[in-house]
Amino acid sequence: MVMKCFHFTNGEGRDEGEDVSGVGGVVSRMSSKVTWTRSLSVASSSADTRRSEFDSESTRDFASAASFCEFLTQRRANDLRVFTFAELKSATRGFSRALLIGEGGFGCVYRGAVDVSDEVNGGRYSKLDVAIKQLNRHGFQAYSLFAPHCVVNHPNLVRLIGYCAEDDERGIQRLLVYELMRNKSLEDRLLARTPLPLPPLPWVTRLSIAQDAARGLAYLHEEMDFQLIFRDFKTSNILLDDDFNAKLSDFGLARQGPPEGFGHVSTAVVGTVGYTAPEYVQTGRLTAKTDVWSFGVVVYELVTGRRALERNLPRSEQKLLEWVRPYISDSKKFHLIVDPRLEGQYCLKSARKLASLANKCLMKNPKTRPKMSEVVEMLGNIISETSSQYESISQPIGEIEDVKEESEVETEVESTKQGHNYLKKVFEIKEIISLRNRSVGKLDWRNWTPGLVRTW
Repeated sequence: MVMKCFHFTNGEGRDEGEDVSGVGGVVSRMSSKVTWTRSLSVASSSADTRRSEFDSESTRDFASAASFCEFLTQRRANDLRVFTFAELKSATRGFSRALLIGEGGFGCVYRGAVDVSDEVNGGRYSKLDVAIKQLNRHGFQAYSLFAPHCVVNHPNLVRLIGYCAEDDERGIQRLLVYELMRNKSLEDRLLARTPLPLPPLPWVTRLSIAQDAARGLAYLHEEMDFQLIFRDFKTSNILLDDDFNAKLSDFGLARQGPPEGFGHVSTAVVGTVGYTAPEYVQTGRLTAKTDVWSFGVVVYELVTGRRALERNLPRSEQKLLEWVRPYISDSKKFHLIVDPRLEGQYCLKSARKLASLANKCLMKNPKTRPKMSEVVEMLGNIISETSSQYESISQPIGEIEDVKEESEVETEVESTKQGHNYLKKVFEIKEIISLRNRSVGKLDWRNWTPGLVRTW
């Protein structure tokens, strides 16, 4: 099932260009129809210079090749490569459907290979696999939706390599070239039900993906000169590279956050059903805490291996957050919501802590939700604790042998003093092994056979 983005208004119509609303401020409503080209603009005279610069550029008409190139070269002239349309057509074998790896409202994405100069090897050219997005009319008329790719640079955001902007007899051509993420999206790896299912993501990998995604959001919210609210954070927009490092992609619905001193941005409600914060849906008031809610939903998807909304399940299980509610407060039943494809290969303690973190992100009052930088820190603590437990498993056989030897010696000494007390000692050994195995995981008493014990 493909999750669709929605776009609707609540109460009075809100325009994407609507003024920023502050605490106690008067909301200025505009009656004009929402336009994609203004989705990143904020009509606020109090914004700082960098914000104003970004706003003015984000409202440009990028149908002109000159304005398209000017925007990109002004932003990252030293980083972005300019491709010709012929180069990218050749790289995708004429935009072959066989190389199509994605399709959305703003165009199709193809896998391709472009020539790059390798300075290390004397300037020789080599092939680089890339993802090439061919913008359709909706895409290039509203290129501001992709402006964040041009102004941000972070390990947990998909990197823009270059672009193509040509106007000729074929028409207007606007293409963007990104780094290729070979392991597809988190949705593909975690939730897709295919005839040949992919191996389940290990528990530690899920924790790492959550932390990477949190870092990406924290950067957008707190570490740039202006704030960006992702507004459509979900598993399909989290891509995975060769090493399963997670990077955020597709800023199509991203919106600039409110300037300092203002509480929120009033805007038309857009997003994906199941991931969008309830207060945003009800009021149209957008804050960074809207993304925090969406992150909480994705965390529960990582824990359960289920979609936020799954119509194919029984009615009582279709909405993920409603389904998990009875289990998260019952320690005896909590394991029932953990992804069964993990087959017990996970740390129950860290799963509970991860669910607790998700609950904090899903607080009803947006002000009580943590900032994404705080989420990153909490995830780091969970990962550290989990890693230390996994390290204790690295040599379980040696540990068990030590327990055997110690127990045999203790049993022999005790037997000398008290005689035939074999059964008592065996049960004491069993308790020792059981205690050790709580941190070891799958090992249990049935898998351990005590050595020959003397009883004389």
